[in-house]
Amino acid sequence: MRVIASCFGSRDLSSGINYLDCRPQIMLNYCRLYLIPAALRRVGQRYVSEQGFKYGFTPPQALKNKKPRAQTSENDRPFIDYKEVQVTAGRGGDGCLSFLRLPQNEWAGPDGGDGGNGGHVVFEANRNFKSLGHVKTLIYGKDGANGRNNNRHGKNAGHFIVNVPVGTMVRNEQMEILGNLKKAGSYFLAARGGAGGKGNRFFLTNEERAPSCAETGAEGEQRRLSLELQALAHVGLIGFPNAGKSTLLRAISRARPRVAAYPFTTLNPHIGMIDYDDYIQVAVADIPGLIEGAHLNKGLGYSFLRHIERCTCLLYVVDLSGHKCWTQLTALKAELEHYQPGLSKRPHAIVANKIDIPWAQKNLEELKGHVDIPIFALSAKNKQNISPLVDHVRTLYDDNVRNHDSEDSDNDDDDDDGGGGGYGGRRTYL
Repeated sequence: MRVIASCFGSRDLSSGINYLDCRPQIMLNYCRLYLIPAALRRVGQRYVSEQGFKYGFTPPQALKNKKPRAQTSENDRPFIDYKEVQVTAGRGGDGCLSFLRLPQNEWAGPDGGDGGNGGHVVFEANRNFKSLGHVKTLIYGKDGANGRNNNRHGKNAGHFIVNVPVGTMVRNEQMEILGNLKKAGSYFLAARGGAGGKGNRFFLTNEERAPSCAETGAEGEQRRLSLELQALAHVGLIGFPNAGKSTLLRAISRARPRVAAYPFTTLNPHIGMIDYDDYIQVAVADIPGLIEGAHLNKGLGYSFLRHIERCTCLLYVVDLSGHKCWTQLTALKAELEHYQPGLSKRPHAIVANKIDIPWAQKNLEELKGHVDIPIFALSAKNKQNISPLVDHVRTLYDDNVRNHDSEDSDNDDDDDDGGGGGYGGRRTYL
């Protein structure tokens, strides 16, 4: 140890004058800088640490660990159901201007190849995506490769595939519907790639034996489009905030939306599946709570109401804990009618929730006096009287949805809103 200390310029360790008491960190730095064998370095560091404690010095302290990253649940992620995008297809490659040169003939004719075609931009429906949050605002296709000499044509660019959720509608700047991706695997050709330019070999004729011109590649198509996501469900739960829609969805399916004792807990539509013993699945959508004036886009009116458009059947969820429960039903139907005439007249049923509250039975009798259709009184929280509602949902599905779905599947080949024939070629996925 004395030899090591002497290497750092310190004096006799037994004397009162030495530099170990004031330079322990310097010795550690020298141990790191100079190429001392690893074993000797560890011994030197331990000796310096002991000397530091002996003379009142503390070794360097480790910094505190960084704050752990917050764990966000899936419900906390932003749900995007509308996005405006600008798509630009790939540019075609330029044709080549070149002449073949041979040892005996420097002007053996043109040999410029054609440029490759630019790639298309395609929207394709995928069940693995539930939101439009991953879709970029600016989408660019790949450019085709330029032509080269010796009659080498440029490579065609692969198509750029943008995955979107099932149920996405594509609109133009005039808000006209261009595509409706309502089935997994359906696609919409958003922008066509530019054609590749011709090389000078293409312009060879009997009159023009040495063409000195070549085409440049065409620019890809550029468009501004709007993507609008509408939830695809057979049955929609309609009600005011804090009526118990999310709790009801948890009771009849395996979906797990957030539930809390305050209004506007649900901000995104959640879809749960009811499984029956004959392998039939019915999709039920928990639509965020509406407020009066939603048809005027108060609150998030339009963004909530658009998800109801594709629900074939409706379940009006009424809160029995309040007074004059029939006014809730009247207000809900009025909002749907103002948003889209005839929307409230779709096949529906009334669910009277929170029957476990003491005064709920009195409110239920008042509600029955104002409506002439069956009412399913239940407690979603306690899972009380759930089975009759589940059976009635199956009846609504068989009477109104099942035949409609079979007709749509027969007409999918003749009337496909997603696009025309196959687009082929190589694919680049987003």
